[in-house]
Amino acid sequence: MSLRIVVTVKYVPDATGDRHFADDLTVDRDDVDGLLSELDEYAVEQALQIADEADDAEITVLTVGPEDAKDALRKALSMGADKAIHVEDDDLHGTDIIGTSLVLAKAIEKAGYDLVISGMASTDGTAGVVPALLAERLGVPQVTLLSEVSVADGVVRGRRDGDAASEQLEASLPAVVSVTDQSGEARYPSFKGIMAAKKKPVEAWDLSDLDLEAAEVGLEGAWTKVDSATERPARSAGTIVKDEGEGGKQLAEFLAGQKFI
Repeated sequence: MSLRIVVTVKYVPDATGDRHFADDLTVDRDDVDGLLSELDEYAVEQALQIADEADDAEITVLTVGPEDAKDALRKALSMGADKAIHVEDDDLHGTDIIGTSLVLAKAIEKAGYDLVISGMASTDGTAGVVPALLAERLGVPQVTLLSEVSVADGVVRGRRDGDAASEQLEASLPAVVSVTDQSGEARYPSFKGIMAAKKKPVEAWDLSDLDLEAAEVGLEGAWTKVDSATERPARSAGTIVKDEGEGGKQLAEFLAGQKFI
């Protein structure tokens, strides 16, 4: 029987762009370029490695997001995933992590799965709790923050590295795992992979396909919200020390005044 792997990925604003809030205090995703979250690339890579070792495996990448989120799916498909699912609905705007986990869980159940793999966090929200929320909603074990992962004989095994020790963990399938950026560098899509991705299936689902109501997600259904936001003050020009023979002394006095020395 084929091992069904679902990898959850997220389309996030480019961290090098000018990120800011929209008028409704949600992240403005229209005025900045987006991309597949770098931390999710590690999840895709681990799914591909597990599939390479399995006799028969199928990898589905899943995302919840606007129209442009298809770019994240295409990147994962070009890396080698088999197919993709895009959950898109106008009523999803403003959905928080609680609502996102609900939508993802419904989609995962509908798609069918043996193993769910996620990145350790998204590079925009950085909450890092969606894998645990997914495991709770799906009613399956979670093995999170793995720097090494493998699957054999219906069991997922992995190593979690901490500050003082490393733990060897395992759980029976079905299960949810998350992997860190220490799990192995993600492969770069080849030209052949990019061309092949254009022909791979991408299913489009909305809330009605998942038997969800608009009130359960979006800003209306959010458990958390941003009350206010203030732009970071512009950086000042700083202090310029002109060295006319006393530069070292002036620099020492400045550092001492700032309690750096």
